[in-house]
Amino acid sequence: MLNRPILAQLSPGIVANKTGVESILIGTYSLLDGVGGQGGGIDAAGSNWLFGSVAGGDAYKGSEPSDGGNDALPVGNFTESTGNIYIQSKYQLCFDGVNRANDVLRTIPLAKDMSADDIKRVTGEAKFLRAFYYMELKKMYNMIPYVDETTTDGNQANDKDIWPNIEADLQAGIDNMPALQGQVGRANKWIAEAYLAKAYMFEHKFPQAKAKFDDLIANGVKPTGVKFALNDNMQKNFSPNASQKNGVESVFAAQASVNDNSLGNNGNTGDELNFPYNSGPGACCGWFNPSQSLGNSFKTDVNGLPLFTTYNTGKLVSGKTDPYTGTVDPRIDITMGRPGIPYLDWGNPPASWIRDPTDGVFNPRKNVYSSSEKGTNSSTENYWAANEVTSNNVNLMRWSDVLLMAAEAEVEAGSTDQALIYVNMVRTRAANPVWWVYKGGAYDATKSEYSDKTTPADKYLVKTYPAGAFADKAYARTAIHFERKIELGMEGHRFFDLQRWDQGTGSMADEINAFFAYDVNINSQLTGAKFTKGKNEYYPIPQQQISLSASTGAGKLKQNPGY
Repeated sequence: MLNRPILAQLSPGIVANKTGVESILIGTYSLLDGVGGQGGGIDAAGSNWLFGSVAGGDAYKGSEPSDGGNDALPVGNFTESTGNIYIQSKYQLCFDGVNRANDVLRTIPLAKDMSADDIKRVTGEAKFLRAFYYMELKKMYNMIPYVDETTTDGNQANDKDIWPNIEADLQAGIDNMPALQGQVGRANKWIAEAYLAKAYMFEHKFPQAKAKFDDLIANGVKPTGVKFALNDNMQKNFSPNASQKNGVESVFAAQASVNDNSLGNNGNTGDELNFPYNSGPGACCGWFNPSQSLGNSFKTDVNGLPLFTTYNTGKLVSGKTDPYTGTVDPRIDITMGRPGIPYLDWGNPPASWIRDPTDGVFNPRKNVYSSSEKGTNSSTENYWAANEVTSNNVNLMRWSDVLLMAAEAEVEAGSTDQALIYVNMVRTRAANPVWWVYKGGAYDATKSEYSDKTTPADKYLVKTYPAGAFADKAYARTAIHFERKIELGMEGHRFFDLQRWDQGTGSMADEINAFFAYDVNINSQLTGAKFTKGKNEYYPIPQQQISLSASTGAGKLKQNPGY
């Protein structure tokens, strides 16, 4: 006769106490990187490298055409089926996060040793996390079922817009979470406010978003009590070094660690394929190569400003023959590795780092560790791809992201002059030479900068917009949209930015199809790629989920249009 709870089964008798509730809550946080639980892994990476960046034109799938050609490549080319494993995995992972948050909320009333303050805080965290996972689902699939801690029938219809539910959960996070938390990886009330403002931006509720941004920018602090700000040294935002992670610019991040007896499972495994090939960092697998269009986007004019519509005209940045020799925004060399440009302390990237000629000439950069950190901030544990597992946090939201969304809100519901101020704050940091890439000097990973700043690695030129530049709202919108492209490139935002800007206009289809038309000349894996207006703004509901819904006879889940 069994006299112990069944292993791997959640028993209320075991977790119905403060320790148990906190454990379930930590398990809810643990899925932020997209790894673990149901569906987790590279297929559901928290960085959204495939769904946000590859599908948005930041990057190519990379590697050989046959590697991921039946699953990852179709997502980026918009030829995916409703049974695509990446589409299915992200759906499962996010609903696992929702379910864990609901488990926290269901268990709180059973835990009699929790104080009123504990209950309030944990309730706020659980509802914030539930909102976070639902935002991911909403961005991906649009019409999805809503299930909370009171739901008893798991077969719910996806016939209602769940933005009001997300808003309510985020407001609960604001109302219940404290400003200060004991651990840097936890959310606080200000992080919840940042995400509520972001939700309003997706809904085009610009006055509400502006009000939240105003409060956040004036008063918001990190869980440690430090005020949010831009990091003067941009490179520190992408450092796996423990002393530099979770800095002033990190609004919310999935935490990562290595060599901690977790066999690599606490590291950033969602991005494990996204390293240069062969002898460089990771030594595998050559995925996630920045696109030529993204590289060209960093061209600047004589005033140090972007070329909004003509960046793909003329010579190619880092072209294999007769390359572009004009000025570039220095952010290019923190976003991608380029031939002839120092790559941290690994030296100039050799051609052998590109796994296949169809991958172009660029390597991913923001997720990579320095050579001096190998074995310290990369894993040495018993994992199939230890060198690809790092302690680099996944930046889910940075302060520059907040400032640029606030600038958008100002254009639509406030002051274009204030929008200009926010954009110029980001560009002023870009112009700070402390973090630029330099030739002839050693890279110091402990400072995230080069020791000798005599010779910039390229003709860097970036300047702020002049006073009055945003008087024309159409120009201001274009400038802000482009600033997000170059500031947040390769961070999983681009597809979802294009999506929320589209609003049925077809601008998203125009942008992505123009990318395909240009970059297919560089990367033949884009042959046949096409974005269809009215369909590809969202990914399909996984067929497996629709079939499960129908298995009860109800068939409540409906597929998105066009699939």
